[in-house]
Amino acid sequence: MSTVKTVTPDEGFDLLRNDLLLRWQRKLRIAPPQGLGVVRRAVFFALLTWLPIMIWAVLNDRLVHVDTGEPLLRHFGIHVRCLVAIPLFILAEAMAGGVLQKIVGQFRSNDIISDKQQVAFADMLSGVARLRDSSLPWVAVIGLAFVWIIGSPVQSDAHELSWAANGTEFGFGGWWFLYVAKPVFVVLLLGWFWRIGLVILLFQRIAKMELSLVPSHPDRCGGLGFLKKLPMAFFLVTLAVSAIIASRWMHDVLYHGQTLMALKAPFAVFVVVWGVMMLSPLILFAPRIAAMKSAALLSYGRLIGTHGRLVHQRWILGQNGSSESAAGDILDAPELGPVADISAIYDAVEKVTPLPLGKSSIMMVLLPIIIPMLFVISQQIPLRELLLKLLKTVV
Repeated sequence: MSTVKTVTPDEGFDLLRNDLLLRWQRKLRIAPPQGLGVVRRAVFFALLTWLPIMIWAVLNDRLVHVDTGEPLLRHFGIHVRCLVAIPLFILAEAMAGGVLQKIVGQFRSNDIISDKQQVAFADMLSGVARLRDSSLPWVAVIGLAFVWIIGSPVQSDAHELSWAANGTEFGFGGWWFLYVAKPVFVVLLLGWFWRIGLVILLFQRIAKMELSLVPSHPDRCGGLGFLKKLPMAFFLVTLAVSAIIASRWMHDVLYHGQTLMALKAPFAVFVVVWGVMMLSPLILFAPRIAAMKSAALLSYGRLIGTHGRLVHQRWILGQNGSSESAAGDILDAPELGPVADISAIYDAVEKVTPLPLGKSSIMMVLLPIIIPMLFVISQQIPLRELLLKLLKTVV
């Protein structure tokens, strides 16, 4: 039985430290005892899923040409699953873990979590860590993958496996794809959905805590500007999912007369649904930032009003009443004097945006979606013309 190490705020949050899938791979010596070993695991699973299929197809003359159906080389989805998506899902573990650990650690290093909240913050991280290390979610993931594979009729894969068909039966290559390559892919895909859900839960709990935000912070997010880097954590996951979709569409465009116009609607749905999922951890902070801005505008507005009236009374009307001492305190304060220009503070608060999003956040979601799709679009629109259009749009 695994033990859960208490997480301290200094450590941030490790997304992969002791989850069940990693523990199993360490026991099987696929992953190293320490660290993730993502490169060696990516190569191992790519070869495990793809190489037997290729060898069988070559030995049975199913790689380039078949009498009926389509040869293996035409089915881009199989190659992309094994050689692109599966390795990217594994390599993404290192990127996601590193980015997330730095971001969560900044809540403390930037003093957004106050001293009195440190214990509650550590307890919250430990609670999410217990979920991460729990076996039950992964049992559910593997069970769902099993139901997905076993429950779906073989006929649903008939077209994609036409290269392996021998009458009404599939050869070894087809069965290897169905019951080795595809299950590995589905488990990794569903596993990332679980991890993304865990990240959303983590930030939902952080957003509910008492955060020490700074209304006048130059990042215009109350000091939460570092959250804009979060979508980078899932860059490779997004690239893998988009590559799978693009590979299927590319096959349909090249060999089945599919048009780009017919793909516009499903592409738009994919962009919206996936984009919302990737950005939802940031959206969770919008109510907190909006409330901070609303309260700060009232507070800073009163401060500017008090400051302006005292300046007017003292230097325009020449009044020196009983409040002279209080007026002097305010007027002599270096943070409110002419050097600081108090109106600039109010302007900074007024420019606060509730969503901690930037161009980089959106690009880290859109770019990995678009890159694989360029190969599909280039089949009907010349790549040079396509790149020029994209360049003009950006510039």
